[in-house]
Parts: sequence; C-alpha cells; structure tokens
Amino acid sequence: MDETLIEIRNLSKIYYAKRNKESIVALNDINLSIYRGEVLALLGVNGAGKTTLSSLIATLHPPTSGEIFFEEQSIYKDLYKYRFKIGFCPQNPNLDTDLTVKENLLFAGRYYLIPHSELHNRVDKLLINLNLLPYADAKVDTLSGGYRQRLLIARAIIHDPSIVIFDEPTVGLDPHIRRQIWDIVLDLKKQNKTIIFTTHYLDEAEVLSDRVCMLNKGKILLIDKSYNLKKQYNKVNLEEVFLHLMNQEE
Repeated sequence: MDETLIEIRNLSKIYYAKRNKESIVALNDINLSIYRGEVLALLGVNGAGKTTLSSLIATLHPPTSGEIFFEEQSIYKDLYKYRFKIGFCPQNPNLDTDLTVKENLLFAGRYYLIPHSELHNRVDKLLINLNLLPYADAKVDTLSGGYRQRLLIARAIIHDPSIVIFDEPTVGLDPHIRRQIWDIVLDLKKQNKTIIFTTHYLDEAEVLSDRVCMLNKGKILLIDKSYNLKKQYNKVNLEEVFLHLMNQEE
C-alpha cells in the first residue's frame, strides 16, 4: 500500500487584480494525496493551476483556504520545519551571478544550517554526481542552460530534502540535455525522494511520472497512471490522451 506523504485538502487560491479588484480563481477546492517516493507530474494548459499548486506546496505563496498536511501534520503549524523537508527548483534561474558554482552551493547549504565540514563534503559530492566539478570555480554567467539547470537541482537538494519540486525543469533545453535531466530526476526517485514537477512536455510526463495529475480551470480533471489513461481512452501516448481531454473540456 502506498504511503501518503502529502495530503492536500480543500485547497483554493484566489488572486485579486489591483485595479478593479476582480477575482481570479487559480485553484478551486483541490484534494490530492501524494505518496512517498513517487514522481507526480502536474499537467495542464497555461492557467490551469499547475504552477500555483506546486508553488503552494513549496510554500512560496499562502493558500486562500484549505490545508496541506505533511506526514499527517499541517505544514502551517511549523512552516520553518517543513521547509527543511522540501527542495524547490524554479523554472527561471535565480542563481547568484556574483558567485561561482561552488559558492552558490555553499551559500545555500549555510542557509540550511548544514555544519561546515558536512557541507563541504555534500557540495563536493553534488559537483561530482551532477557533472559540475569542471565548472566548480566558474561564474554562473559562463554556464550553458543545461549546466545552470544542473546547478539549480544541486542547490535544491543540498539539504537532502524528502520532496523535490520542479517547475518546468527542462523548458528551453536541447533534446539531449532534457534526457540528461530526466536521468537526474530518475536517480532522485531511486533515492526514495518524492518528486513533483510541472511540465508542458507530455513525453516527459509519460517517461518520468508514476502518476499524472491533469488540471483544468483550477480543478483536478483526473489523477492516474499514464498506462491506465492510455488504455482507458484507447490512445497511443499520453499526449493524445491530453489533447482528447482538452478538446472535451472545450
């Protein structure tokens, strides 16, 4: 039986425009269980709510209503403690360009209060495992898009979190670089980390995810394994399933 790590109950997020105070419902009463050690892909067209959902799980924004539970405890009772359990890899790089690759990782590790001796060991290990060692003393601006993404991943897992959240982890990358990032994600899964990622690439979701969660207009349309969805809708791949469902919604 799958062990629930994160339980989302009746989660909603409403934004208000400053000019006319018009409300925009980004998430509407979401309920979702996320299991320990699984890879969950959040799918949907622009504005479906997938990035909002991942950002709420990452505590980047507060919900309008509802609760998120981690190991059966509300994360809002102790956000500080919960944030030590999550790693977040944003879509747009927000690395410190004044620092080298290694200095970015050391700075992140100090943020998580990792002891000095342990921190240097972790950084060296990540530099090796993510093929960043040749660029350890290079400034971020000199890195290609693929190596910047590797650095973002290394920074996200410097404190050995239980959950790693990716927002469009391979957007704009060349196909062979995308595949390298896939391998890194699958390696994190082997370490029993729970992976949550948003993507517009349906082939990516089909290869990486244990389950996909399709959202539309702030609501969950369905949650299931890619294999089950292809069988249920008699489609060759997940992209065809997604297009079929979106056409139905329209």
